[in-house]
Amino acid sequence: MKTQSTIVPAVPVLRPRRLLAGADADTLATQIVELAHKGAVDVVLDCVSVGFIDSHGLEVLVDAAERLIRDGRTLKLAGLSPTLREVLELTELASLFELHETVAAATGSAT
Repeated sequence: MKTQSTIVPAVPVLRPRRLLAGADADTLATQIVELAHKGAVDVVLDCVSVGFIDSHGLEVLVDAAERLIRDGRTLKLAGLSPTLREVLELTELASLFELHETVAAATGSAT
């Protein structure tokens, strides 16, 4: 019997705290870019502790998602609050991301 094996690298998980705004959003953007440069196939953002996002935070997420998409990668968002999910849906940005209920679901779906 012939078999084929594939090594799937670990999926990095970033866990921002409290808010995605201002300098905190810029720091997150830098971390996502660094992970992509290190070869991460997908990046998971654990949003369970994110209580607030402003327009700059949304811009950072969109830029990061588009950068990853250009390279055939995905930014996965997990643990979104109902408010954050609604913001993504109302701004019609939800389709840029893979949305998951939990980090475990997001990392289990890595390609």
